[in-house]
Amino acid sequence: MHILLVEDDSPLAESVAAAMRARGWRADVSARGEPVPASLLKDDYDALVLDIGLPGIDGLETLRRVREQGSHLPVLMLTARDGVDDRVLGLEGGADDYLVKPFALSELLARLRALVRRHELRRSETLVLSALRFDAGARRAYIDERPIRLSARECIVLQYLMLKTGQVVARDQLAALVPGWHAATSDNALELMISRLRAKIEPGGVRLRTVRGLGYLLEPAAPA
Repeated sequence: MHILLVEDDSPLAESVAAAMRARGWRADVSARGEPVPASLLKDDYDALVLDIGLPGIDGLETLRRVREQGSHLPVLMLTARDGVDDRVLGLEGGADDYLVKPFALSELLARLRALVRRHELRRSETLVLSALRFDAGARRAYIDERPIRLSARECIVLQYLMLKTGQVVARDQLAALVPGWHAATSDNALELMISRLRAKIEPGGVRLRTVRGLGYLLEPAAPA
C-alpha cells in the first residue's frame, strides 16, 4: 500500500512511517497540509493519514480541499483533541475514520488496512464468477437471475472473496472488513458464517474452501 502521512510531530511521523515500511508499505510524509491536494493528484495513494493540528492550514481545512477537488481517497484523521464536536466535524467533512492520540501503532495500521479494503469494495460494481453474480451498488447476489438472501456481513465477505477469486484470504482480513467483528465474533462464529455462505453460493458453480491454518479460497467449481 502507498500511504501519505501528514503529521508535524516529527518523532511521531517517523515512528508511524517506519512501522508502515516495516510491513512493506510505501509511506510519504508531509509536515503541512498545503501540499496535500497537489500530492494526491501527482501520486497514486491508497490512503491519507491526516493530523488535525497542523501548522498553516489545519487538517480539517486540508480535508475540505481534498474533497473539494473530487478525491474519494480513504482518510484517517489523527487528533490530540478528544472532543465529540471535533470528531463530528472531521467525519462530516469527509473523513472515514478517527484516531485519538496517543494510539497504538498496531491499531492505526489495522484501521488503515480496513479502510483501504472497504474502499476497494466500494469501487467494484458487478462481480461475476460462474453463475454467481454480485451487484455492489444494490448489495444483492444472484445465481443466474435468482436472488440469494444474504445478511449484511455475508454481503461484505462475499464481495471481498469475489474480488480476491483464486487467492487465499486470511481470517483477519475478513474480520477487518466489518466494524466490531473482532470484539463480537469468535473463530467458531466466523466459520459458521462461512459455512452458511458456502451453502448459499455453491449451487452457482463456485467452491468456497477453508484452507486450514490460512483462511478461505473462493474459486470456480471443478467440472463434474
